[in-house]
Amino acid sequence: MARRGRYQVNSLQKSVQNGSSEDIFQADSLWAGLDNEISTEDPYFYSYSHYGIHEEMIKDKVRTESYMNAMIQNPHIFNDKIVLDIGCGTGILSIFASRAGAKHVYGIDAADVANQARQIVEDNGLGHKITIIKGKVEEVELPVEKVDIIISEWMGYFLLYESMLDTVLYARDKWLQPDGLMFPDRAKMYISGIEDADYKERKLDFWLDVYGIDMSIIRPTVMAEPIVDVVEANAIVTSEYLLYDIDIKNVKIDDLTFASKYHLRATRSDYLHAIIAYFEVEFNHGTKQIKLSTNPAKKYTHWKQTVFYFEGAIPMNLGEEISGSIAIRKNPEHKRDVDIKISYHFNGAKTTFNETRFYKLR
Repeated sequence: MARRGRYQVNSLQKSVQNGSSEDIFQADSLWAGLDNEISTEDPYFYSYSHYGIHEEMIKDKVRTESYMNAMIQNPHIFNDKIVLDIGCGTGILSIFASRAGAKHVYGIDAADVANQARQIVEDNGLGHKITIIKGKVEEVELPVEKVDIIISEWMGYFLLYESMLDTVLYARDKWLQPDGLMFPDRAKMYISGIEDADYKERKLDFWLDVYGIDMSIIRPTVMAEPIVDVVEANAIVTSEYLLYDIDIKNVKIDDLTFASKYHLRATRSDYLHAIIAYFEVEFNHGTKQIKLSTNPAKKYTHWKQTVFYFEGAIPMNLGEEISGSIAIRKNPEHKRDVDIKISYHFNGAKTTFNETRFYKLR
């Protein structure tokens, strides 16, 4: 390797001496051996081939330790079981399952990180207990007819962004034993209202005057895109509302397109600028039950919270309520994007407010 490196340097130096530097980058021989490393993956899976996204997820202690504890603390559930890990990434959850006592674990991932996961499994002496399969869940075959447990970290922003749950449900219907278990087995989506005047002004009103230039035409586009960011717990000014409760063992894909009414009660007198959404997933099997929460009052997670701004601000007195409905669907053209329609209805002592807005999480 070192000799080849020196040869390349000498060749480049010679090219500079004998021709223009532009010739170096036009020469096909300079890139010999590289083309077979260029990915032809689907852009979605390609994004998951970069180590950075896996580093962020693994360093999210709430996420990683919730999955680890749900398995390691319930070895009687995993002992001698066949486990399927959907979207296995680096293979870390597969390794947790194996350490919990699984007889064999099959991990599936369509991203190129699956190749590294195979080596990670081998490097940790688990090649005989974990099999990593590279490919899309909908296209691969397992060497077993059924599995006892399916594990997957499928949650996206706003819980449903990226539509990975669809793939998990496909695997469930195809491979899970009738009495098999899902890890996690339940997911819940919540909303609350927040006071957020300063950030809203910086994010939205910025476009009204950009170095003396009117760029206000961009503002409606910004309004239509929910913001994924950290919301401080002290910004919450209403009660929370359970918007949707998903039984992952029994839910159908069509159920993930839904509409729900809501109502939020003011917990203090303040202005309301936005509604936020967050979620919890639960591991209810076994004696050690685990809950992973993205509630802003809990510890930080990389999912943060999803913020939906509306025009203006609503002055709410303690005890007053805002109500409406929220409808959610996959975008018809880009199935991993989520379309959201929210109506807001408020009739308080200081003002009346009625508005319906469309949002797109992409």
